[in-house]
Amino acid sequence: MSGGQALHMSLGHVDAVPLLEIRQWYAIRTRSRHEKMVAEQLQTQSIESFLPLVKRTRKWSDRKKEVELPLFSGYTFARLALHSPDRLRVLRTHGVAGFVGVRGLGIPVPEGQIESLRTLLANQIPMKDRPFLQIGQRVRIRGGALDGIEGILAAQDDRNLVISVEPIHRSLSVCIDGYCFEPI
Repeated sequence: MSGGQALHMSLGHVDAVPLLEIRQWYAIRTRSRHEKMVAEQLQTQSIESFLPLVKRTRKWSDRKKEVELPLFSGYTFARLALHSPDRLRVLRTHGVAGFVGVRGLGIPVPEGQIESLRTLLANQIPMKDRPFLQIGQRVRIRGGALDGIEGILAAQDDRNLVISVEPIHRSLSVCIDGYCFEPI
């Protein structure tokens, strides 16, 4: 079999599909406020897409209105085989900034994570977008009496922040439950 041919191995009656031909979910970065347009264009091109939308009440000076907004601003998802013609079609779609991943190559999003999002949305579970934080990451508190304090996130369950005085190798743990914080 030559290097350019697709590899299909038969295991009994089941054909194994090469890893590069398996359709997987990928996060797509979009231009600002282009999420809905990109998702619609992908569907028009017969590329499966998923744009998680949430209903939010927006207030203007004269009225309030319930609108559907992307759960993750600047992102939508597409399901495709990464090394198929669909990849180029996605990249050529108006409003697409690229695939999320190292050098824009794209990193698969596990099917279970997409299904979890679909389940939460279908059941209208209240949620809001939060910054992605990891234990051990440096963060800064925003607002309140502790505004501007920086430290290392020690835990997310009880939301403790460790403030260190590095030259003397001493640290304090502060409960930041109720405070907003952001990654540094």
